[in-house]
Amino acid sequence: MSYTALYRKFRPAAFEDVKGQDHIITTLQNQIKANRIGHAYLFCGTRGTGKTTVAKIFAKAVNCEHPVDGSPCGECEMCRSIAAGTSMNVIEIDAASNNGVDNIREIREEVTYRPTEGRYKVYIIDEVHMLSIGAFNALLKTLEEPPEYVIFILATTEVHKIPITILSRCQHYDFKRISIETITDRMKELMEVEHVDVEEKALRYIAKAADGSMRDALSLLDQCIAFYLGQKLTYDNVLEVLGAVDTDVFSRLLRKTIARDVAGVLDIVEELIMQGRELTQLAADFTWYLRNLLLVKTSDNIEDVLDVSTENMMQLKEEAEMIETDALLRYIRIFSELSGQLRYATQKRVMLEVALIKLCTPAMETNQDSLLERIRAVEEKVEQGIAAAGSMQEKIVYVNGSGEGEAAGKAQKRPELPNAIPEDVQEVVRNFRSIADEASGMVRGYLKKARLSLGGDNRLLVVLPDSLAASVVGREDHVQELEGLIENKIGKKVEIEVRCVEEGRHFEDTFVDIEQKINMEITVED
Repeated sequence: MSYTALYRKFRPAAFEDVKGQDHIITTLQNQIKANRIGHAYLFCGTRGTGKTTVAKIFAKAVNCEHPVDGSPCGECEMCRSIAAGTSMNVIEIDAASNNGVDNIREIREEVTYRPTEGRYKVYIIDEVHMLSIGAFNALLKTLEEPPEYVIFILATTEVHKIPITILSRCQHYDFKRISIETITDRMKELMEVEHVDVEEKALRYIAKAADGSMRDALSLLDQCIAFYLGQKLTYDNVLEVLGAVDTDVFSRLLRKTIARDVAGVLDIVEELIMQGRELTQLAADFTWYLRNLLLVKTSDNIEDVLDVSTENMMQLKEEAEMIETDALLRYIRIFSELSGQLRYATQKRVMLEVALIKLCTPAMETNQDSLLERIRAVEEKVEQGIAAAGSMQEKIVYVNGSGEGEAAGKAQKRPELPNAIPEDVQEVVRNFRSIADEASGMVRGYLKKARLSLGGDNRLLVVLPDSLAASVVGREDHVQELEGLIENKIGKKVEIEVRCVEEGRHFEDTFVDIEQKINMEITVED
């Protein structure tokens, strides 16, 4: 016999087996026990929450010869034939493929005939919102006054598409998303029956990924078990099969972002891509991680609300102290926008990297919520001893809307070059363009726009026009590559430091062009 998927094999056969919809089950059981059965029901809710399953159980219960507390016995002839799909009393219709007026007219003709066995003919119309307007109109009269032996059960995931004239003729039941705890407990029960060894942490992640759908959870579990057939299913196994990322990676990513380490962030992205992780899922999960962090930062006694371990809670509390609320809200905004864009993007990696660079470089954005982050970035540079006075003047102009800051910035004296430039640095400057041509592809392209200046301790400053170029060239491996090329050219080691020009400023405002000065001196000597 062929294999049966878990969600089909363990589909509930009685009301007691349905999980997470107690408010609906109790109502339907009470109606059956009191013989107050309605003629039309509308079951609404997201996929995999039990709409069709409950409809079939209800169809069995109203026709059962020996119902037990409002639930079908499962033993009588009617229960067995309905469960096997051979009963003429239960008619399932897929409205997605039978959505025309003619299909509804056939139903209207059929309802005139009484059931050959049992008490009720039950019509289950799935995805009823797919019916055409003409089909809805044809159904109206029959739905309002059907024969006493007919029950209509309409199921839909998009109730807003159903005409109000149909809604007013039905008892309306909303199926809730099933909680992570309920899905986890159900999967744990089934794994004991199937004799599969699985970690509870793995089940909880699958339950979270299912987004409230029991069917999705069982399908994902089926997929994971098949990949690691005969082995214990661990949390790491589930992450690998689903292309997901562990929360430790999100913690690393967040800490690199807070430190504005663009190179480090891009290294983590490279690592995840090489592991085959799904970038759309990564963006969604990281947004959820940021949401948890925001709850920890803005609320007290949040442990009962968040579904995280004690270790992860301690980690979140530590990280909440490292970031301001306005910056966190900005992160969430950028990644929420990214999650929607990635669904249809062809260059997902590029979009993800751009979003992460935006987080690290608030100067790239002009949104109001990035202003505080931009000022904070300048303040950090001032504290670290980096010359950022000109950039701070620019922020004052932005805040006050006056020209005073701009005038002060222009009045600031330009930096002057020391009289003596070490001979080794001079030699590098003279040969820099030929050295840059030997660099690897991406670095070589960026270095064509680079300009040279001198830093403290005779360091050669390679100044790029923007932060993106600086983050690429400034990666540790790229700096080492450039220093190696210089060493091969002149036979001596020269220390390199990569900088970028502040947004809104010119190179000459902050740096001295030593390449131009050295070339001028050579010309004079000639």
